[in-house]
Amino acid sequence: MNLRRAKLPDVEAMMSLVNHFADQGLMLPRSRNSLYEGLREFLVVEEQDRIIGIGALHIIWDDLAEIRTLAVLEGYQGQGVGRSLVNALLTDARTILCPRVFTLTYQPGFFERCGFIMINKEDMPHKVWKDCIHCVKFPNCDENAMMLNL
Repeated sequence: MNLRRAKLPDVEAMMSLVNHFADQGLMLPRSRNSLYEGLREFLVVEEQDRIIGIGALHIIWDDLAEIRTLAVLEGYQGQGVGRSLVNALLTDARTILCPRVFTLTYQPGFFERCGFIMINKEDMPHKVWKDCIHCVKFPNCDENAMMLNL
């Protein structure tokens, strides 16, 4: 398995992976446009030229970043792919001196095992919600908010 920065030719596979889980209600869908616009935030894990996992680190403000769009193909779950992505994204956050990383997730158990703790969504700064206006679930977000202080 190879963990690397996402590239333009990866977008179709990334969109397929994300929207596969979105169709099951396990994560929010992403448009092709949003993946292209945010491509530089993404890491991918590939095996034999096949994308098997993705994740992004999105900077919110001077002291806060978000891990978003974390997905691992079913046959590779439980093998450390997701954990590797989270660790690499947290390394990126540390490299840029970001002291806090949060996530909005339907998989709180996974993020708890990565060291995140559950927080109250209402305590998050308003800047966090700027992307939510485009979400199909806005304003009735049912994701769990979790935070990790670095």
